[in-house]
Amino acid sequence: MATTFKPPKISTTDFLILGAGVAGLRAALDLSQQGRVLMVAKGGPQDNNSFFAQGGVAVALSEEDDVDLHFTDTLKAGHQLCSRPATKVLVEEGPLRIFELIEWGANFDTIDGKLAFTKEGAHSRHRVLRAGGDATGSEMVRALGAKARELPNLTWMGNHFGVELLLQDGRCCGASVLNELTGEVQWILASAVLLATGGAGQVYARTTNPPNATGDGIAMAYRAGAVLEDMEFVQFHPTSLYLPSSPPFLLTEALRGEGGILRNNRCERFMKHYHRDQELAPRDIVSRAIWAEMQRTKARHVYLDVTHLGSHFLKDRFPTIYATCLRYDIDITEEWIPVSPSAHYFMGGVKTDLHGATSLPGLFAAGEVACSGVHGANRLGSNSLLEGLVFGYRAAQAASQFGSSQKIPTSPVEPVVLSKKRHPLSLQDIEKLRNSLRRLMWTKVGLVRTGDSLKKAIDQLEGWSRKLSAPPLTRSALETRNMMQVGLCIAEAANWRENSVGAHFREDFPIYKGTKWKMHSQRQMAPNAPSDTSRSSRQGARLNR
Repeated sequence: MATTFKPPKISTTDFLILGAGVAGLRAALDLSQQGRVLMVAKGGPQDNNSFFAQGGVAVALSEEDDVDLHFTDTLKAGHQLCSRPATKVLVEEGPLRIFELIEWGANFDTIDGKLAFTKEGAHSRHRVLRAGGDATGSEMVRALGAKARELPNLTWMGNHFGVELLLQDGRCCGASVLNELTGEVQWILASAVLLATGGAGQVYARTTNPPNATGDGIAMAYRAGAVLEDMEFVQFHPTSLYLPSSPPFLLTEALRGEGGILRNNRCERFMKHYHRDQELAPRDIVSRAIWAEMQRTKARHVYLDVTHLGSHFLKDRFPTIYATCLRYDIDITEEWIPVSPSAHYFMGGVKTDLHGATSLPGLFAAGEVACSGVHGANRLGSNSLLEGLVFGYRAAQAASQFGSSQKIPTSPVEPVVLSKKRHPLSLQDIEKLRNSLRRLMWTKVGLVRTGDSLKKAIDQLEGWSRKLSAPPLTRSALETRNMMQVGLCIAEAANWRENSVGAHFREDFPIYKGTKWKMHSQRQMAPNAPSDTSRSSRQGARLNR
């Protein structure tokens, strides 16, 4: 039942963090040294993308590696659209952040007492650390969470959904949040706000992301007037489990890094026809190669063959994947795994500087919700967890400095959008809209795009958005509104970029270095625009990084 509007109660804290993955937890450790920190997240402590990250964390620590090579590989994978200063920060500060994590109790895999490194696609060296074979994200979240629980100034508030950011005198000073259990709304006021809400994979019908990845932080920041950047760059992971009766399940790139082979339904190994690095080509190339083979052979999937790697090795190296596939009656030690691409990671998001500051004073962002510039047009595998550590720390430092010069508001402030009038949409209406949105994004704004499909998607999304201009105050309805706005921003940015580069591929503009390829798309809610149309300013920022 939709919640009726009530005057919200008000609480205060020095620093407010929305989200509880690697970036949010890392930020909390530093901010709690400067004042009271309230960490708000929907669902429980494991409901975040970080927890489900399998492959590992890339860092230049092995004897054969150095930060310059990591820097070069990242730029190459990002098709030279990465921010060079941000990428330099990532690779140079990454080792220190990893050593901190180890000191705090993170248990990364070792061989003969030394850290074990593996190689993934587009990496020139073995530089990917792992934990528990294929459970790196959960181990990092565990270690950071354990450290955070030692801090007296840090308060965790789960099952609370961020509705809108609060503004006063042109700065962000808090957020309105919905208690998922009681339906009550409250305002939390703070000297600075840090977004660490993760990505938005759920806007697509096929995604490796957990159900909570609905783009909430991106949509909230957009409605508050913050600049979004590179929203067209959505990474599709090449290999997710394909079974009609099961949701997509990520099959880490490390499977191919260890020697896994891709075969079509004619049993042919096909990657040699698409790239010299074959299965270890960049993710965008492997994903489109699989898509092309599916179209050519009129199949719904291809196969990932790891049977030659040996039963003992697979069970020890990939225990989670082995156990999960076995639940679906697939023994990866004996059978080829049916796979197809799925939406996986957002390179775009809320535009930030080198210190996690957004274009809106008082609002900071880190992790997948942010566009720090380190991923460019295509993320280098396993750079995301490192980004969460490095820029979570940096954003905390900047938020602390900003907050020290600000007073927490003592009087009520107006949220960006919190209408008292709610549309009488039923739960069934909301679910139907959500499912229709996800199918539309997959078919019209997916792995392969055209101007015609994008324009049709934009028209449809604008119509649906009007229905959700003031949704019922329920988590499902508010998530669907956020997904709708994020989907529209992706479609508009993809329609603007009339070329193909990295994860963005236009069938009608397949040339890599076409018009505007060295520019970044930027989107910002037009001043005084009605929230139901979600209109953006459509501009390009030239690459000057």
